[in-house]
Amino acid sequence: MDILGDSDKNSYRSLSAAVSYGIASMAMVFLNKAVLMQYSHSMTLLTLQQLATTLLIHFGRSMGYTKSKGLDMQTARRILPVSLFYNANVAFALASLKGVNIPMYIAIKRLTPLAVLIAGFFSGKARPTTQVILSVLLTAAGVLVAALGDFSFDLIGYSMAFTSVFFQTMYLVLVEKSGAEDGLTSIEIMFYNSFLSLPFLLFLIIATGEFPDSLSLLFAKSNSFSFLVIFLLSLVMGIVLNFTMFLCTIVNSALTTTIVGVLKGVGSTTLGFVILGGVEVHALNVTGLVINTAGGVWYSYAKYQQKKSKPPKLTST
Repeated sequence: MDILGDSDKNSYRSLSAAVSYGIASMAMVFLNKAVLMQYSHSMTLLTLQQLATTLLIHFGRSMGYTKSKGLDMQTARRILPVSLFYNANVAFALASLKGVNIPMYIAIKRLTPLAVLIAGFFSGKARPTTQVILSVLLTAAGVLVAALGDFSFDLIGYSMAFTSVFFQTMYLVLVEKSGAEDGLTSIEIMFYNSFLSLPFLLFLIIATGEFPDSLSLLFAKSNSFSFLVIFLLSLVMGIVLNFTMFLCTIVNSALTTTIVGVLKGVGSTTLGFVILGGVEVHALNVTGLVINTAGGVWYSYAKYQQKKSKPPKLTST
Protein backbone atom coordinates (compact mmCIF):
# COMPACT_ATOMS: atom_id res chain seq x y z
CA MET A 1 0.00 0.00 0.00
CA ASP A 2 1.35 3.39 -1.03
CA ILE A 3 0.96 5.71 1.98
CA LEU A 4 2.39 8.83 0.35
CA GLY A 5 0.57 10.45 -2.57
CA ASP A 6 2.34 11.76 -5.68
CA SER A 7 2.28 15.33 -4.32
CA ASP A 8 3.81 14.25 -1.00
CA LYS A 9 6.47 12.20 -2.79
CA ASN A 10 7.42 15.16 -4.98
CA SER A 11 7.57 17.48 -1.96
CA TYR A 12 9.72 14.98 -0.05
CA ARG A 13 12.04 14.55 -3.03
CA SER A 14 12.39 18.32 -3.48
CA LEU A 15 13.13 18.83 0.23
CA SER A 16 15.59 15.91 0.32
CA ALA A 17 17.46 17.24 -2.71
CA ALA A 18 17.74 20.73 -1.20
CA VAL A 19 18.84 19.50 2.26
CA SER A 20 21.35 17.04 0.76
CA TYR A 21 22.90 19.77 -1.38
CA GLY A 22 23.12 22.12 1.60
CA ILE A 23 24.87 19.54 3.81
CA ALA A 24 27.26 18.41 1.05
CA SER A 25 28.11 22.00 0.10
CA MET A 26 28.83 22.98 3.71
CA ALA A 27 30.99 19.88 4.31
CA MET A 28 32.90 20.58 1.09
CA VAL A 29 33.87 24.08 2.26
CA PHE A 30 35.62 22.75 5.35
CA LEU A 31 37.18 19.72 3.61
CA ASN A 32 38.65 21.89 0.86
CA LYS A 33 39.86 24.37 3.45
CA ALA A 34 41.56 21.56 5.41
CA VAL A 35 43.26 20.25 2.25
CA LEU A 36 44.34 23.67 0.96
CA MET A 37 45.88 24.57 4.31
CA GLN A 38 48.44 21.82 3.57
CA TYR A 39 48.26 21.69 -0.24
CA SER A 40 47.91 25.05 -1.98
CA HIS A 41 47.44 23.85 -5.59
CA SER A 42 43.68 24.42 -5.85
CA MET A 43 43.38 23.93 -9.62
CA THR A 44 45.11 20.54 -9.42
CA LEU A 45 42.74 19.56 -6.60
CA LEU A 46 39.75 20.55 -8.73
CA THR A 47 41.13 18.62 -11.72
CA LEU A 48 41.56 15.46 -9.62
CA GLN A 49 38.02 15.84 -8.23
CA GLN A 50 36.61 16.05 -11.75
CA LEU A 51 38.74 13.13 -12.91
CA ALA A 52 37.52 11.02 -9.97
CA THR A 53 33.91 11.91 -10.83
CA THR A 54 34.36 10.97 -14.51
CA LEU A 55 36.03 7.63 -13.72
CA LEU A 56 33.54 6.67 -11.00
CA ILE A 57 30.50 7.26 -13.24
CA HIS A 58 32.18 5.52 -16.19
CA PHE A 59 33.09 2.38 -14.22
CA GLY A 60 29.77 2.46 -12.37
CA ARG A 61 27.95 2.41 -15.71
CA SER A 62 30.24 -0.33 -17.10
CA MET A 63 29.60 -2.53 -14.05
CA GLY A 64 25.86 -1.93 -14.15
CA TYR A 65 25.56 0.14 -10.97
CA THR A 66 24.04 3.11 -12.81
CA LYS A 67 21.60 3.16 -15.71
CA SER A 68 22.97 6.37 -17.24
CA LYS A 69 23.54 6.48 -20.97
CA GLY A 70 26.99 6.31 -22.54
CA LEU A 71 28.89 9.20 -24.10
CA ASP A 72 27.09 10.81 -27.02
CA MET A 73 28.96 13.51 -28.95
CA GLN A 74 25.79 15.33 -29.99
CA THR A 75 24.70 15.56 -26.36
CA ALA A 76 28.24 16.59 -25.37
CA ARG A 77 28.05 19.53 -27.79
CA ARG A 78 24.77 20.64 -26.18
CA ILE A 79 26.22 20.36 -22.67
CA LEU A 80 29.51 22.08 -23.60
CA PRO A 81 28.21 25.60 -22.70
CA VAL A 82 27.28 24.28 -19.21
CA SER A 83 30.82 22.99 -18.73
CA LEU A 84 32.40 26.20 -20.04
CA PHE A 85 30.35 28.39 -17.68
CA TYR A 86 31.13 26.03 -14.80
CA ASN A 87 34.88 26.24 -15.36
CA ALA A 88 34.75 30.01 -15.96
CA ASN A 89 32.91 30.37 -12.64
CA VAL A 90 35.54 28.32 -10.79
CA ALA A 91 38.48 30.05 -12.49
CA PHE A 92 37.23 33.59 -11.71
CA ALA A 93 36.23 32.57 -8.17
CA LEU A 94 39.72 31.28 -7.44
CA ALA A 95 41.29 34.37 -9.01
CA SER A 96 39.11 36.68 -6.90
CA LEU A 97 40.32 35.07 -3.67
CA LYS A 98 43.78 36.58 -4.29
CA GLY A 99 42.43 40.08 -3.63
CA VAL A 100 39.20 39.54 -1.67
CA ASN A 101 38.98 38.12 1.85
CA ILE A 102 36.85 35.05 2.54
CA PRO A 103 33.88 36.79 4.30
CA MET A 104 33.55 39.31 1.48
CA TYR A 105 33.96 36.58 -1.14
CA ILE A 106 31.08 34.60 0.41
CA ALA A 107 29.01 37.79 0.65
CA ILE A 108 29.46 38.62 -3.04
CA LYS A 109 28.69 35.03 -4.09
CA ARG A 110 25.43 35.24 -2.13
CA LEU A 111 24.21 37.79 -4.70
CA THR A 112 23.74 34.91 -7.15
CA PRO A 113 19.99 34.42 -6.34
CA LEU A 114 19.32 38.02 -7.35
CA ALA A 115 21.25 37.46 -10.58
CA VAL A 116 19.22 34.29 -11.26
CA LEU A 117 15.98 36.25 -10.83
CA ILE A 118 17.20 38.91 -13.28
CA ALA A 119 18.33 36.25 -15.78
CA GLY A 120 14.92 34.56 -15.51
CA PHE A 121 13.19 37.87 -16.20
CA PHE A 122 15.19 38.54 -19.40
CA SER A 123 14.87 34.92 -20.60
CA GLY A 124 11.08 35.15 -20.53
CA LYS A 125 10.58 32.87 -17.54
CA ALA A 126 7.31 33.19 -15.61
CA ARG A 127 7.38 36.11 -13.19
CA PRO A 128 7.94 34.98 -9.58
CA THR A 129 5.48 35.99 -6.89
CA THR A 130 5.93 39.26 -5.03
CA GLN A 131 6.94 37.37 -1.88
CA VAL A 132 9.66 35.46 -3.75
CA ILE A 133 11.06 38.67 -5.26
CA LEU A 134 11.03 40.51 -1.92
CA SER A 135 12.63 37.58 -0.07
CA VAL A 136 15.50 37.42 -2.55
CA LEU A 137 15.96 41.20 -2.33
CA LEU A 138 16.01 40.90 1.48
CA THR A 139 18.67 38.19 1.22
CA ALA A 140 20.78 40.45 -1.01
CA ALA A 141 20.26 43.38 1.39
CA GLY A 142 21.59 41.20 4.20
CA VAL A 143 24.72 40.57 2.14
CA LEU A 144 25.32 44.30 1.68
CA VAL A 145 24.77 45.08 5.38
CA ALA A 146 27.15 42.28 6.42
CA ALA A 147 29.72 43.51 3.90
CA LEU A 148 29.81 46.96 5.51
CA GLY A 149 31.35 45.43 8.62
CA ASP A 150 34.38 44.14 6.73
CA PHE A 151 34.85 46.05 3.50
CA SER A 152 38.40 46.07 2.12
CA PHE A 153 38.10 47.18 -1.49
CA ASP A 154 40.23 45.61 -4.23
CA LEU A 155 39.08 46.57 -7.74
CA ILE A 156 40.54 43.55 -9.55
CA GLY A 157 39.46 41.09 -6.86
CA TYR A 158 35.91 42.46 -6.74
CA SER A 159 35.68 42.46 -10.54
CA MET A 160 36.72 38.80 -10.60
CA ALA A 161 34.17 37.91 -7.90
CA PHE A 162 31.27 39.66 -9.65
CA THR A 163 32.29 38.04 -12.94
CA SER A 164 32.20 34.69 -11.14
CA VAL A 165 28.63 35.46 -9.98
CA PHE A 166 27.64 36.10 -13.61
CA PHE A 167 29.12 32.80 -14.82
CA GLN A 168 27.61 30.87 -11.92
CA THR A 169 24.19 32.32 -12.76
CA MET A 170 24.45 31.33 -16.41
CA TYR A 171 25.75 27.92 -15.39
CA LEU A 172 22.82 27.20 -13.03
CA VAL A 173 20.23 28.43 -15.54
CA LEU A 174 21.75 26.22 -18.26
CA VAL A 175 21.81 23.19 -15.92
CA GLU A 176 18.11 23.67 -15.22
CA LYS A 177 17.41 24.06 -18.95
CA SER A 178 19.51 21.01 -19.91
CA GLY A 179 17.88 18.76 -17.35
CA ALA A 180 14.39 19.71 -18.50
CA GLU A 181 14.79 19.89 -22.29
CA ASP A 182 17.42 17.24 -22.97
CA GLY A 183 15.89 14.72 -20.57
CA LEU A 184 19.23 14.09 -18.86
CA THR A 185 19.47 12.78 -15.33
CA SER A 186 21.62 14.44 -12.68
CA ILE A 187 24.25 11.69 -13.04
CA GLU A 188 24.41 12.13 -16.82
CA ILE A 189 24.81 15.92 -16.60
CA MET A 190 27.46 15.41 -13.90
CA PHE A 191 29.38 12.99 -16.16
CA TYR A 192 29.31 15.31 -19.18
CA ASN A 193 30.29 18.31 -17.09
CA SER A 194 33.24 16.49 -15.47
CA PHE A 195 34.39 14.90 -18.73
CA LEU A 196 34.24 18.16 -20.70
CA SER A 197 35.97 20.03 -17.85
CA LEU A 198 39.13 17.93 -18.00
CA PRO A 199 40.76 19.42 -21.14
CA PHE A 200 40.13 22.96 -19.89
CA LEU A 201 41.46 22.20 -16.39
CA LEU A 202 44.51 20.35 -17.72
CA PHE A 203 45.33 23.36 -19.86
CA LEU A 204 44.97 25.64 -16.81
CA ILE A 205 47.27 23.67 -14.49
CA ILE A 206 49.92 23.53 -17.23
CA ALA A 207 49.55 27.20 -18.23
CA THR A 208 49.67 28.41 -14.62
CA GLY A 209 52.75 26.29 -13.87
CA GLU A 210 51.07 24.12 -11.20
CA PHE A 211 51.93 20.95 -13.12
CA PRO A 212 54.12 18.93 -12.58
CA ASP A 213 55.22 20.40 -9.21
CA SER A 214 51.71 19.94 -7.82
CA LEU A 215 51.83 16.18 -8.40
CA SER A 216 55.29 15.89 -6.86
CA LEU A 217 54.06 17.70 -3.75
CA LEU A 218 50.93 15.52 -3.65
CA PHE A 219 53.01 12.32 -3.68
CA ALA A 220 55.20 13.73 -0.90
CA LYS A 221 52.17 14.73 1.18
CA SER A 222 50.57 11.28 0.74
CA ASN A 223 53.03 9.90 3.30
CA SER A 224 50.89 11.64 5.93
CA PHE A 225 47.92 9.40 6.79
CA SER A 226 45.79 12.29 8.08
CA PHE A 227 46.33 14.32 4.89
CA LEU A 228 45.58 11.27 2.73
CA VAL A 229 42.27 10.68 4.53
CA ILE A 230 41.19 14.33 4.19
CA PHE A 231 42.30 14.41 0.54
CA LEU A 232 40.35 11.24 -0.35
CA LEU A 233 37.31 12.57 1.51
CA SER A 234 37.50 15.76 -0.54
CA LEU A 235 37.49 13.71 -3.76
CA VAL A 236 34.45 11.73 -2.62
CA MET A 237 32.65 14.83 -1.35
CA GLY A 238 33.36 16.57 -4.66
CA ILE A 239 31.36 13.82 -6.38
CA VAL A 240 28.55 14.02 -3.80
CA LEU A 241 28.42 17.82 -4.05
CA ASN A 242 28.15 17.84 -7.85
CA PHE A 243 25.45 15.15 -7.79
CA THR A 244 23.31 16.88 -5.15
CA MET A 245 23.74 20.27 -6.85
CA PHE A 246 22.57 18.98 -10.23
CA LEU A 247 19.75 17.00 -8.58
CA CYS A 248 18.55 20.03 -6.60
CA THR A 249 18.63 22.23 -9.71
CA ILE A 250 16.67 19.71 -11.81
CA VAL A 251 14.12 18.71 -9.14
CA ASN A 252 13.60 22.26 -7.85
CA SER A 253 15.04 25.22 -9.78
CA ALA A 254 18.21 27.24 -10.25
CA LEU A 255 16.83 29.88 -7.85
CA THR A 256 16.15 27.29 -5.13
CA THR A 257 19.68 25.89 -5.51
CA THR A 258 21.22 29.32 -5.09
CA ILE A 259 19.03 30.10 -2.05
CA VAL A 260 20.20 26.83 -0.46
CA GLY A 261 23.73 27.96 -1.26
CA VAL A 262 23.04 31.27 0.51
CA LEU A 263 21.78 29.52 3.66
CA LYS A 264 24.75 27.13 3.49
CA GLY A 265 27.01 30.17 3.36
CA VAL A 266 25.42 31.51 6.54
CA GLY A 267 26.00 28.16 8.27
CA SER A 268 29.56 27.93 7.00
CA THR A 269 30.33 31.48 8.12
CA THR A 270 28.86 30.84 11.58
CA LEU A 271 30.76 27.57 12.01
CA GLY A 272 33.88 29.32 10.72
CA PHE A 273 33.64 31.87 13.53
CA VAL A 274 33.29 29.06 16.10
CA ILE A 275 35.69 26.44 14.70
CA LEU A 276 38.44 28.45 13.03
CA GLY A 277 38.42 31.53 15.25
CA GLY A 278 40.64 34.56 14.66
CA VAL A 279 37.80 36.58 13.08
CA GLU A 280 36.57 39.77 14.73
CA VAL A 281 32.77 39.88 14.93
CA HIS A 282 31.16 43.23 14.05
CA ALA A 283 27.58 44.26 14.79
CA LEU A 284 26.97 44.88 11.08
CA ASN A 285 28.19 41.36 10.23
CA VAL A 286 25.75 39.79 12.69
CA THR A 287 22.88 42.06 11.59
CA GLY A 288 23.54 41.24 7.94
CA LEU A 289 23.60 37.50 8.62
CA VAL A 290 20.28 37.72 10.47
CA ILE A 291 18.69 39.66 7.59
CA ASN A 292 20.22 37.21 5.11
CA THR A 293 18.81 34.19 6.97
CA ALA A 294 15.40 35.85 7.34
CA GLY A 295 15.29 36.32 3.56
CA GLY A 296 16.09 32.64 3.01
CA VAL A 297 13.38 31.49 5.45
CA TRP A 298 10.88 33.88 3.87
CA TYR A 299 11.74 32.53 0.42
CA SER A 300 11.18 28.93 1.60
CA TYR A 301 7.78 29.89 3.03
CA ALA A 302 6.83 31.77 -0.16
CA LYS A 303 7.75 28.80 -2.37
CA TYR A 304 5.79 26.45 -0.10
CA GLN A 305 2.70 28.67 -0.35
CA GLN A 306 3.16 28.93 -4.11
CA LYS A 307 3.33 25.14 -4.52
CA LYS A 308 0.39 24.68 -2.14
CA SER A 309 -1.80 27.08 -4.15
CA LYS A 310 -1.18 25.28 -7.46
CA PRO A 311 -4.18 23.21 -8.58
CA PRO A 312 -3.48 19.46 -8.81
CA LYS A 313 -2.78 18.06 -12.27
CA LEU A 314 -5.71 16.22 -13.83
CA THR A 315 -5.02 12.76 -15.19
CA SER A 316 -7.22 11.05 -17.75
CA THR A 317 -8.37 7.51 -16.99
